[in-house]
Amino acid sequence: MIAAPASDNALAFATPYHAPVMVSAVLRACASSLTVLDGTLGGGGHAAALLAAGKQVTALDRDPAAIAVASDRLHDALAAGSLEIIQCNYAGVDAVADLEGRHFDAILLDLGVSSRQLDDDARGFSFRMGAPLDMRMDGRGMSAAEWLNTTDEADMVQAFREYGDEPRAHKLARIIAERRDLRPFAVSDDFVNAIRATLGARSGPPDFARLFQALRIAVNDELTGLARALPVLRERLSPGGLFLVMAYHSGEDRLVKHAFRAWSAACSCPPRAPFCQCDRIALGTLPVRKAILADAAEIALNPRARSAHLRLWQRAG
Repeated sequence: MIAAPASDNALAFATPYHAPVMVSAVLRACASSLTVLDGTLGGGGHAAALLAAGKQVTALDRDPAAIAVASDRLHDALAAGSLEIIQCNYAGVDAVADLEGRHFDAILLDLGVSSRQLDDDARGFSFRMGAPLDMRMDGRGMSAAEWLNTTDEADMVQAFREYGDEPRAHKLARIIAERRDLRPFAVSDDFVNAIRATLGARSGPPDFARLFQALRIAVNDELTGLARALPVLRERLSPGGLFLVMAYHSGEDRLVKHAFRAWSAACSCPPRAPFCQCDRIALGTLPVRKAILADAAEIALNPRARSAHLRLWQRAG
């Protein structure tokens, strides 16, 4: 792993509710990029930094609340035409008429949940006492409570094992199934108590955070969406364009790492293809082979940077 050196940028584009991660590393990577697609606008921290560096930014987000806050924060850039904001999931760029045929010098994905979403109990991402179990990014589809109350045990086991690295996933799923028969899950305490019953009295916030994250990933089908989005977004890069993805979960990072490495191989055809159709020409290269991590100085300022892994891939010119 490579540590990104901290600088004054660590909190230069932070707000009281959100601090973007590894801003300096992102700006260095995008130094020669003129147009940038920010696929995860969130609190607008990375977009603000890119705009300050003179970039033309198109930003996407599926969360209308995030868009409202970022639009207010970045009002001047919107008025000047250097920023465009579109409400959509980054996986759905091909369905957006305003993006048809457009390509970008760089594309950035900062995966996961913004600090504002985590700290807003009403959004249901938090394990604070009494918080509703919601976790939906855009308010559509099944809530976390509905997922816990209706998902069969086998699917719960798979989610907690794959997304939460939980060795006692079978026991946790069984306890959830038993408890929901007595009373439906509704608030964070219900899930926290199920985790405690599974892991024992010594379980605490790190366990809650890990398993709440697994639940959020399952509710929003995040890894499936990411796997579908990566090749779609790759095709939106200009020749020589740079793809930057910041992941906070081992499953996300593993998916991105494998995709970037596959695209950089001499033959990029599917493994079961009967013959090579790509003329053994790599789609691109890895400017940095390992993930870039936040250094100790940034983590001290912004503890949520601790788990971030930034990976880069450059499309062939």
